[in-house]
Amino acid sequence: MMRILVLSDSHGRNDDVAGVIEQVGKLDMLIHCGDVERGDAYIRSLVDCPVHMVAGNNDYNLTLPQQDIFMVGDYKVLVVHGHTFYVHGGPMYLKEYASEQGVDIAMYGHTHKPYIEIDEDITVLNPGSISYPRQEGRKPTFLLMEIDDLGEAHYAHGYYKSKFDELMMF
Repeated sequence: MMRILVLSDSHGRNDDVAGVIEQVGKLDMLIHCGDVERGDAYIRSLVDCPVHMVAGNNDYNLTLPQQDIFMVGDYKVLVVHGHTFYVHGGPMYLKEYASEQGVDIAMYGHTHKPYIEIDEDITVLNPGSISYPRQEGRKPTFLLMEIDDLGEAHYAHGYYKSKFDELMMF
């Protein structure tokens, strides 16, 4: 089995990144869908596995690519931040582009809202944000992708439980 952690929109809060990594345990790959803001080398140092990171609309001083296309198992994966595909209005432009690239899975961030859409042609994933969530309930989210022993991909959103959660109860 292969375990892939997908994050986005940490906005320089690298303690949150480290906390999620500690929470989920052993990983075979880490993917960050942009708006890292700082500490990309630090994030890479947190794991002993391949790391894929792309630039978001707030990543001014980082030398990260705008997109990354690579293989995860038998799946061709596209990672973008999403702002150039107007994802606040939905992922239709991203899906169109992903289809043109022959991609199986398209991952994006930017909206700070978790999203999973599984079509017969393309799966679209957004892990949400571990630092500044915007969906109802505003819980910090990430995505775990697992490739099982038969090569099939499975996806689940998880909630980041910060060490400060108990201090924030009123």
